[in-house]
Amino acid sequence: MTPTHRPELDPDAADRIASFGTPAPMRDRGLAAVREALESAPPPADMPAMAEILETTVPGPKSSVPVRIYRPEPAAGPTPVIVHLHGGGLVMGSLRSFEPMARALAAASGAVVVAVGYRLAPEHPPPAQFEDAWAVTNWVAAEADNFGWDRSRLVVAGDSAGGGLAAAVALVARDAGGPGIFGQVLLYPGVDRDMAARSIVTQPEAPLLAHDDILYMHELADRGAGDPHDIRRVPAYAADLRGLPQAIVVTAELDPISDWGERYAHRLRDAGVQTTLTRYPGIYHGFLMRSETTARGRLAMAETGALLRAKFANPLRF
Repeated sequence: MTPTHRPELDPDAADRIASFGTPAPMRDRGLAAVREALESAPPPADMPAMAEILETTVPGPKSSVPVRIYRPEPAAGPTPVIVHLHGGGLVMGSLRSFEPMARALAAASGAVVVAVGYRLAPEHPPPAQFEDAWAVTNWVAAEADNFGWDRSRLVVAGDSAGGGLAAAVALVARDAGGPGIFGQVLLYPGVDRDMAARSIVTQPEAPLLAHDDILYMHELADRGAGDPHDIRRVPAYAADLRGLPQAIVVTAELDPISDWGERYAHRLRDAGVQTTLTRYPGIYHGFLMRSETTARGRLAMAETGALLRAKFANPLRF
């Protein structure tokens, strides 16, 4: 009889979850308190050093979009560039709270990272978040020569809800004829809305992302939103994934939305898209936001960065 694997947190992951205590459901705390808890968390003391950090704004469809640009090391020539779209269910997160992740991604990949401070729901209903992400992606492509970036190695990356935005940018860029996207990095991405997925049904009290927390964030993001089947909101609704850029997809074993990312990765593969899918056992949703706090997080960031470096060094031109 084949032994059955029972998922459980790595020891350091369990310790980190325990350090948070037993938080009340997001719905009970309210969005303002949830946002405050996220933004008030102190940054790590040893974030990777950057050769340069620049803050600027990008013209958006409704207002200027703040961006923070991380250059990890001096470069003699044009550098690969990653547009990073943070997680937070489209309703929370900022350039400040996701700075550790942006720096870690820049250091691991050797690429410039352009972190996007997109508008949040429910104050700005979808597709506002996509519109800001799209505006910044086009700006990065247009301004590449001025900043010393290689527009032929432009990657869109995102974690959780930001992973959904990154996937949507890749889809729309394909359908709109540009800008050219070299690759997409989807980290435990929120690309779907299937609440009957097995990973969701079997993990109603998953660490850091309980079932009702998902529902609550969906309710907030849906207020005043447009077409619920818009692929800019839910990339999994796209009927055809052919012709999309190569993909790196990361999922976490103890993440209730892991099935969303893995099913999307399998669809990309079946559509002929070169796709790398890695499921990290023993770890929870959001673990790369502070990758330095767990061994699995450090490994996942290092492996993702190394894979990007390999792709940058060996680009496919077809």
